[in-house]
Amino acid sequence: MRLLLVEDDQPLATTLQESLSRAGFAVDVVHDGVEAEYRGDEEPYDAIILDLGLPERPGLEVLKGWRSKRNNVPVLILTAWDAWHERVDGFKAGADDYLGKPFHTQELIVRLLALIRRSQGRPQTELCAEGLKLDEEQQCVILDAEEPKKLTGTEFRLLRYLMLHPDMPLSKSRLTEHVYEYDEDKDSNVIEVYIKRLRQLLGPERIETRRGQGYVFRSRV
Repeated sequence: MRLLLVEDDQPLATTLQESLSRAGFAVDVVHDGVEAEYRGDEEPYDAIILDLGLPERPGLEVLKGWRSKRNNVPVLILTAWDAWHERVDGFKAGADDYLGKPFHTQELIVRLLALIRRSQGRPQTELCAEGLKLDEEQQCVILDAEEPKKLTGTEFRLLRYLMLHPDMPLSKSRLTEHVYEYDEDKDSNVIEVYIKRLRQLLGPERIETRRGQGYVFRSRV
């Protein structure tokens, strides 16, 4: 899954990006409100972490701008402003969740996962399919009673996105947009290589190729 992190404290942004990347997210980082609003409108993020005290344009104005253009990307506000009325203002502007500084990174990750699942109509806490479970904390896949199989970072992000959209055709370009960061080389043909690797791990019947449409993760095989 792909995130936009909007934080003007650059050391904090770097630390968070590293932690979120280790947790299996592709993370883009911007440090001001103008670039944040533009990037949030142009890129297909699964969620956005938004600080409020931003240079160029305040975070609340950025959020209101997205919502006025019917951009419904899930937004978690991250800020040191913790007065109750400021939280109310954030929710009125269209925020989906709120986390005050200082915070524990693990709480941020758990809130993000819950936020993304709710936005995609999957409130359950585990990603499972018939005979298969994805362990998001250890970034491995468990097949029936077999030993867990470790995944690379890209394999994990790809499989998680497929499992969040079961039985739905997903084009190579869409998968590429949600698996890689903004400045990475987004060669959609590389997706074929990772699909092949996942089929070797899960069995060839689990991920179906639909000509002209892309790939379908089958919840039942």
